[in-house]
Amino acid sequence: MSEREEDESITEQRYESLEDLPGIGPSTAQKLRELGFHTVESLAMATVRELEPAGISEKKALAIISAARSSIGISFIRADELLKMRQSVLRLTTGSKALDKLLDGGLETQTITEFYGEYGSGKSQICHQLCVNVQLPPERGGLNGAALYIDTENTFRTERIVQMARYLGLDPENVVKNIIYAEAYTSDHQMFLLENADEVIKENNVKLVIVDSLTAHFRSEYLGREMLAARQQKLNKHMHRLIRLARAFNAVAVVTNQVMAKPDVFFGDAIHPIGGHIVGHTSHTRIYLRRASRGPVRIARLVSSPYLPEGEEIFKITENGIEDTSEEEKTKSSGR
Repeated sequence: MSEREEDESITEQRYESLEDLPGIGPSTAQKLRELGFHTVESLAMATVRELEPAGISEKKALAIISAARSSIGISFIRADELLKMRQSVLRLTTGSKALDKLLDGGLETQTITEFYGEYGSGKSQICHQLCVNVQLPPERGGLNGAALYIDTENTFRTERIVQMARYLGLDPENVVKNIIYAEAYTSDHQMFLLENADEVIKENNVKLVIVDSLTAHFRSEYLGREMLAARQQKLNKHMHRLIRLARAFNAVAVVTNQVMAKPDVFFGDAIHPIGGHIVGHTSHTRIYLRRASRGPVRIARLVSSPYLPEGEEIFKITENGIEDTSEEEKTKSSGR
């Protein structure tokens, strides 16, 4: 075998577990798992610095990460090749044609979509609907996958999932089985859950990861300006972990966010999401939800996206879940 052929065979090598990677024995694999790296995919998205606590030298860490990345095909590519890779990006329906239109067909895999708004605007309701929709076949806008739900405000209700599943003609018992749930009690616990989620995602074919809400614990635990830098640093790490998981497993990542009012804003909307620039830069798509003047109607405004224009659409939340509004409801809703 020539040197070139040998290099190509190494590049094409596929590793199924940590122990398969060159330079990793049982002891090192155990230390990596303790750090939250359970799969080859998660190691491929790691940095050298993150492997230091496992007692791995910089040179060895580079080799391990490089092997993991070659296994799942992470390298420099031409833009035409990227265009082909973009075809692997899937879309998940929200349940509303109007909302899907605003998002150019639904929520993208490999990115973070953020829903923010005041209490009662429908953030958690959308999360519940997505947990059901992700289990639909692709021809119905689903991804034939499971959902991972990290709940920080105790808002998840299986009864609501059952209602939505029945309306879509799905077996509620099977739908509930395909939602992996964890309640986070502190911001550190929230981060720990996500840092140890890679194996669960891989084993259960998870195609949707939800953190509802992203900022609740951070907001209550890090009070005052003197703690702002520490809070933002942790939020940054948390969100980057989420995007790595979404990319490694071609999954949809969704976060909900609380809001605050800025009293010094005299023109325009004084409502702003928590988390500042850290959350704003890491969330690829940001959607602001607000109530219409009355009834079940909600207004969704696409605030930012890498390639989609800003815009607004109307939908409603009923006992069936997320639905489109009638022309009469559009006329009655405020501002339309």
